[in-house]
Amino acid sequence: MKHPAPYRIYLFLSFTAGILFASLFGIPYYETVTARLDPLQLTGVGVAMELSRLLFEIPTGVVADMYSRRLSIVIGFALIGLSLILESLFPFFIPILLAQVLWGLGYTFTSGATQAWLSDEIGEERANRAFLTANRYDLYGNVVGILAAIGLAGLTSVSTLILVSGITWIIFAVVLCFLMPEQGFKPVRPENRNTLRHMVTTFRKGIHTVRLRPSLLAILAVGLFYGMTSGFDRLWIWYLVERFDLPALFGNSDLTLFGILEFAGILLSITLTHQIEKRFAYLPPQRVGHLMLVITAAIAISIAAFGWTPFLGLALGLYLIIYSLRELTDPLIMAWMNQRLDSDVRATILSMTGQTEAIGQVSGGLMIGLLAKTVSVPLALSLCGGLLVPALAFIHRANRHITRLS
Repeated sequence: MKHPAPYRIYLFLSFTAGILFASLFGIPYYETVTARLDPLQLTGVGVAMELSRLLFEIPTGVVADMYSRRLSIVIGFALIGLSLILESLFPFFIPILLAQVLWGLGYTFTSGATQAWLSDEIGEERANRAFLTANRYDLYGNVVGILAAIGLAGLTSVSTLILVSGITWIIFAVVLCFLMPEQGFKPVRPENRNTLRHMVTTFRKGIHTVRLRPSLLAILAVGLFYGMTSGFDRLWIWYLVERFDLPALFGNSDLTLFGILEFAGILLSITLTHQIEKRFAYLPPQRVGHLMLVITAAIAISIAAFGWTPFLGLALGLYLIIYSLRELTDPLIMAWMNQRLDSDVRATILSMTGQTEAIGQVSGGLMIGLLAKTVSVPLALSLCGGLLVPALAFIHRANRHITRLS
C-alpha cells in the first residue's frame, strides 16, 4: 500500500484532532447538568485525569520508544474514544471518574509520539517547521469542530454528541493504523529507553540546571500556581448554570450558548496569538516576563471578579478574557524557559514545566472542590484567582534574575 506523504498525514491528523477535541466542549456541561455532579465531584474527576497522566507518562512512552510510534498513537486515540463512549453511556460519578482516568491514559500514549513519528519520517529540521503549520491546522479544526457541535447541539442530546465523538475517535484510530507509514522508526537502544532509571537520570540533570539558574526555579513555581487554578475549568459552567437564568438558543438548548462562547473564545485567542506572534521575534526575555506579569494579573482579577458578578453579560465577558489570555500563557512560558538552555537538558527542563503544572492541578483541584462543596463556589473561584498572586511574585523574581544575566 502506498502511503501519502508523512507531512500531509500530519496536517490531516492535526486538523482532524482539532475538530474532535473542539467538539467535546459539551463535556463539562454534560457532567454538570446531565450527570448532576457536585463541585467536589467535578474537580475530583479532573484530578483523576491529571493523576492518570502523571502516573502513565513514562510507561506509555516505552511503547513509542521500544515498539512503534504509530502503534502508540493508534492505541492512544482508541482509548480516548473508549473513554468518551463510557462517559456518554453512564452519566454517574464513578463511571465518569473511570472514563477520565482512561482519557488520561490515552492522552499519554499520544503525548510526544506524534511529534516523534514525524521527526523520524521527515527529519527534525523539516518537522520543526511542520509543527508551526500544524498548529494553524489544529486551530482551523477547532473552528470547524465547534461550529459542527453548535449546529448539532439543538438537534440532539449532549450525551449523544459525546457518544458520536467517541465512536469517531476510534474510527480515526483505525484509519491512521492503515494510513501512517513508519519507515524511519528505529527502536531506542535499551540503555536509552524511557524507563524509570532513565527518568531519574534526566530528572537529576534538570534539577542540577534549575539549581544553577534561579530564574528557572521561579518559572517552574509560576507553572505550579497556574496548575492550582485549574479548578476554575471544572466549576465555571456549574456556577453559570446555578446562578443565572441562561437564554436558550437554537433548539431551546442552553448548551448552544456555551458552544457560541467557546467559538468566540477560539476566535479571540487566534487574534491575540497572531498579534503576539507578529511582535514576538522582537521581544527580549525581560519583555516576555513583563508580558507574563500583566497577563497573569489580568487573569487573577478576572477569575476573582467572575465568581461575584451579578450580571450574566459581564460574567460571559470575563470568561472570554480568562479563556483567551490563558491560551497565551503556555507558549510564553515555554519561550521564557527556553532561554540559554543547553541542548542536552532542553527537553528535560521543558517537560518539567508540564509536570509541575500537572502537580499543581492535582494538589489544588481537590482543595478548590472541597471549598466549593463546603462553603461556596464564588469563594472557591475567588481562591482560584488568589492562587495566582504568589505567581506574580515569582514572575517578578524570574525577571530580576533574567535582567542580571543580560
